[in-house]
Amino acid sequence: MELVPSRIEHRPALETFLEDNNARRVARRGVLVDALDHPAVLARSGDELLGVATYIIEGAACELLTLHVSTRRRGVGTALLSAVQRIALDAGCLRLWVVTTNDNVDALRFYQRRGFRLKELRPGAVDHSRDTIKPEIPTIGAHAIPLRDELELQLRLDQEWSRPDP
Repeated sequence: MELVPSRIEHRPALETFLEDNNARRVARRGVLVDALDHPAVLARSGDELLGVATYIIEGAACELLTLHVSTRRRGVGTALLSAVQRIALDAGCLRLWVVTTNDNVDALRFYQRRGFRLKELRPGAVDHSRDTIKPEIPTIGAHAIPLRDELELQLRLDQEWSRPDP
């Protein structure tokens, strides 16, 4: 597996991958964002796209906008997260943050096992996004859990324990 920054020639595969994972348009914090408008790290094996992480750097913070892999529990997501973490550190960011939804217990497990901490709960935020900016958001999410709330997690990058291995 190799990790590479996205380039213009990757755009068709990146667009397909994001759309297949319902991650092309991301509603969070009351804003709809097109993930293709932001930098990405791709995990590839030959011509196969194994995973994608998109991110946004603003000042001293880096948002992990999307993180999706074709097959879970093979280290691809961890490798992509570490790559974004290194990019954030190199950019001088002090924190890395991500928004997920109340039904996404797999993401909550994944991020917390990698040092992220719950920062904020936004009750009803998904309901609001569904009503105002992204009507295609389903009302029932993973594990048949009603999809209602946003959860924000963050990883402090200004602490030694949060640094990825070289």
